[in-house]
Amino acid sequence: MIEDWSLIVLAIVSAYLMGSLPTAYLYGRLRGVDIRTQGSKNPGATNVARLFGITAGVMVLLVDVGKGFAAAYWLSRWTPYPASDLVRVGCGLAAIFGHTFTPFLKFKGGKGVAATYGVFLGLAPIATIMVFIAFAGVVAGTRYISAGSLVSAFLFPLLIWLVGESGYGFSILILSIIIGLGIIYLHRGNIDRIIQGTENRLGQRIPVKPEKNHRG
Repeated sequence: MIEDWSLIVLAIVSAYLMGSLPTAYLYGRLRGVDIRTQGSKNPGATNVARLFGITAGVMVLLVDVGKGFAAAYWLSRWTPYPASDLVRVGCGLAAIFGHTFTPFLKFKGGKGVAATYGVFLGLAPIATIMVFIAFAGVVAGTRYISAGSLVSAFLFPLLIWLVGESGYGFSILILSIIIGLGIIYLHRGNIDRIIQGTENRLGQRIPVKPEKNHRG
């Protein structure tokens, strides 16, 4: 039993570290820029897109989604309870927490939307695909990525419940509610900017100022 728990803890810690990989920040550093000082100053895929273009943003986005998916779907399989919803939820939550509070950037990471999509793709794939379609529709219609993220935060719990992917003890549904509320909280600044009409739209580039000898 002790060995079982140790493997579960190891999987959760590994998921946290996997989620903590600051993909957007690392991409910026490869381009000679600390994205925490430019654009929205958020180390996430959206800011990468604003600074370096949509292609770069999509690349970072896919890696972040992959982190979440691997944590929720793959890491749990190394434990004695590979099919346990509770273990998978624990690994998924750890990955999202790591992405948002990464120790590599003084616990100030991205807003966790991409990692969340990856986690729920592993936990509730049908609902996640439906949410993504809604996300894409909102972004296409408004050109606000933040608006798509906020709609996703609302739809994840609703669709997970309606599709029947709530998990053992409603663990997956509960996770979606917690993460959804967290996403809304982290986007409170975006909500204000959308209301004021000052939120940056998809495809709107921000000039990049290369930094010399900057230490992250």
